[in-house]
Amino acid sequence: MSRFDHEAGQFFEIDGAQIYCEITGNPTAAPLLLLHGGMGTIEDLNIFVQQLAGDFKIIGIDSRGQGKSTLGDCVLTYERIQQDIVAVLERLNISKLSILGFSDGGIIAYRIAALQSVQVDKLITIGADWSGKNNTKVKEIYKKITAKTWQEKFPQTYETYSKLNPLPNFEKLVNCIVKMWQDETPSGYPEESVKNINCPLLIIRGDDDHLVPLESMVQLRQDAAQAQLLNIPRAGHVAFEDQPDLVLPAIKTFLNTP
Repeated sequence: MSRFDHEAGQFFEIDGAQIYCEITGNPTAAPLLLLHGGMGTIEDLNIFVQQLAGDFKIIGIDSRGQGKSTLGDCVLTYERIQQDIVAVLERLNISKLSILGFSDGGIIAYRIAALQSVQVDKLITIGADWSGKNNTKVKEIYKKITAKTWQEKFPQTYETYSKLNPLPNFEKLVNCIVKMWQDETPSGYPEESVKNINCPLLIIRGDDDHLVPLESMVQLRQDAAQAQLLNIPRAGHVAFEDQPDLVLPAIKTFLNTP
């Protein structure tokens, strides 16, 4: 069965960091890039690999500092990770693909699609806001996050990171990611540039997602030319785990519809 395993991939040297990438699925099919959430890894997205491996050549990239990718000395921003992803795709000679991004991965995917330096056929985001300015409750949550509180609440995240990362420094990584989440400069959230997204876009949000306001997703639905919004009942931020029987068929249908 196809899946990411952090064993079969390769590293790319990108601006002082080693960025880890794996490719699985159907090698002759159209490429589909999977981008994971903050503090996560490509293995978090194996549920999609298992569903879509027969239909797509699936590319997984650990974001800078996470999974097997090293952090380097650059300031960690959404723009920096976007640049890493585009650079890896260039090394792989991929200029046209579809993207599925969860949470931070979705924010990075918005930026890639809006920048249009890579041709995006179809875009799917799950639990990914496009603006960092409107949700004051989330800002208060971010201010309270430290390496210690994260490790206590999500011990598996810490264990996975410590096992996989070639140069682990969990406290530094958490500090960098929390700053990235609060970045309201042009290097952060895509903001108004989402209006440049002209490919078919499926926005998926769990109805109980406390990190992504429904109003923000409705606005994106209006601003992006070919956007559709799927609000999933009885689901939180990780809607694909809470309601896989609703989310997975919707994604497969979206990707396979001409």
